[in-house]
Parts: sequence; structure tokens; C-alpha cells
Amino acid sequence: MSTFTSSLPDDLLNKLTDAANVLSLPKNKLIEKALRIYLDQLTKAAYIKSYKQMSEDTDVLNLAEEGMAEYFRQITQQE
Repeated sequence: MSTFTSSLPDDLLNKLTDAANVLSLPKNKLIEKALRIYLDQLTKAAYIKSYKQMSEDTDVLNLAEEGMAEYFRQITQQE
């Protein structure tokens, strides 16, 4: 595991200390969990943005519709 050193504003450090005490967690573990959650949310936001952009692209929509039609044809023929 790598070591990371950073400075935080006093008010944020005080909130971190309080939360760590309430949760009975070391501050570094609380920071790790919070950062993982935050980065996951950034990834989700990027996916949402890209899907919204694709939903406005008529070429992508046409391609998706053609793919669904082909998929429907394949599953109905198997029965």
C-alpha cells in the first residue's frame, strides 16, 4: 500500500476527526471509503452523460433498434 500525504482545511479536518470518532474508524479508512464512493459516483455520472448523448444520436438509436429487431427475430425462431 502506498502512502499519501495531503493537507486539508481546518474545518474539513475537524469534520473528518468528528466523523471518524463517531464511526470508530481511523481517519485514513474513512477517507478511503469516502474517496471510493466519490470516484464510483464520478464513473456513474460519466456513464449517464454518455448515455444521454447517445440517446440524442439518431444513428445510434437506429442501430440499437435494428439490433433489437434482430434479437427478437432470433429468440422467436428458437421456440
